[in-house]
Amino acid sequence: MHALMGRWIATGIICVLATLSGSPLAVAHTQMMTEVLVSFRQPQQVDVTVGLDLSLMLGSPERYYELATESGDSRQKELQKIVPTVIDSLQLWVGDERLALSFRGFTASTAQKSDYLDGSMSKLSTFEFVAPLPATAAPPATDAPLKLVIPIAAPIDYPVAYTVQIPAAHVSMTRWVEEGVHESDPFVWADKAPKGAAPEGAVPAAAATAATFDPDALPWTRQLGLYLRLGFHHIVPEGADHILFVLGLFFLGITWRKLLSQTTVFTIAHATTLFLSTYGVFSLPSRFVEPMIAGSIAFIAVENIVKPRLGWGRLAIVFGFGLIHGLGFASSLSDIPFPKRDFIVALLGFNVGVDCGQLFVIALAFLAVGWFRNEPWFRRRIAVPCSCVIAAVGLYWAVDRAAYYCCGVPLWP
Repeated sequence: MHALMGRWIATGIICVLATLSGSPLAVAHTQMMTEVLVSFRQPQQVDVTVGLDLSLMLGSPERYYELATESGDSRQKELQKIVPTVIDSLQLWVGDERLALSFRGFTASTAQKSDYLDGSMSKLSTFEFVAPLPATAAPPATDAPLKLVIPIAAPIDYPVAYTVQIPAAHVSMTRWVEEGVHESDPFVWADKAPKGAAPEGAVPAAAATAATFDPDALPWTRQLGLYLRLGFHHIVPEGADHILFVLGLFFLGITWRKLLSQTTVFTIAHATTLFLSTYGVFSLPSRFVEPMIAGSIAFIAVENIVKPRLGWGRLAIVFGFGLIHGLGFASSLSDIPFPKRDFIVALLGFNVGVDCGQLFVIALAFLAVGWFRNEPWFRRRIAVPCSCVIAAVGLYWAVDRAAYYCCGVPLWP
């Protein structure tokens, strides 16, 4: 009976692993974001700047690249379709009144074509808007707060970095809106915003002195929790290749000694290169890192089959591959703004989040098959078949990514 159950579990795990392999290109460690910057620079109006990667909204990176390289009437026609979607996806409300955003300008990302098509690179284009404050909200008549509302299924990337600035009052507040949250914290602005009548010919957002996104506006306690959650989300559910690598470590053998030694070495390694790369000491382009990460998955899984022993050689290999995975983590953070004041806190939080995600994957795997680890058929019917599938997926990803970065054409269309 236990042997039959083991077969069923192994079949289920293999199906899950096969499903993970089906994502096109399966690029590692992608961390996208959206920026919304609201500035009270003129009385009775706000200037709004939105930084957005349009791949999701347009349906593909290729279509996004076409828009970025179009000019004249072709781009204007496309923008006429996109701008209403942007406005509906990122709504600003003062009390019970929604602000009416007027489109002022668009600046496409200046990334190269290879970066547009690289799913691990964030390419933010900028939309400029201006919006009058509701007449009933003019200070000091009301204390109705400002808030950002994101409808369910809005075609944007999370997290959303939402910043409100009042330059005249030296006020800057940044809040992060994470996936699954559809409304920001309210911001009471009436006693701080510029007062008086709106001047004729008020300077539009695109021409005024640019406001800036300020991640230092959060206290260190919020920074720690925020980047910890980003790190966890980076593994579960986004890090398919990292999940497979951790499962490769898991199926070497389910003993505390094997799991603890391998995960500790791997954590030290990826934390080392994550810190070095984020500080600018050392980095590698994605075209090298991504295929190497996929190759590491295949190598670890094959070793589970042909040499299922824990020794210094295995730990050295895990450490080396951990260094590569750390470069992948750092690449994903290249477009995520880190605070200058609490940089170490934020980076530690992200790394701890990654480790929590890693332990979560191991815990789920243990709950699924750990009960049978002492059965004589466990290695033959569960560990080896699962390692075979992990190796096949890793090898496929390695070839697919190498073909993509070398020729621009993935194996999976």
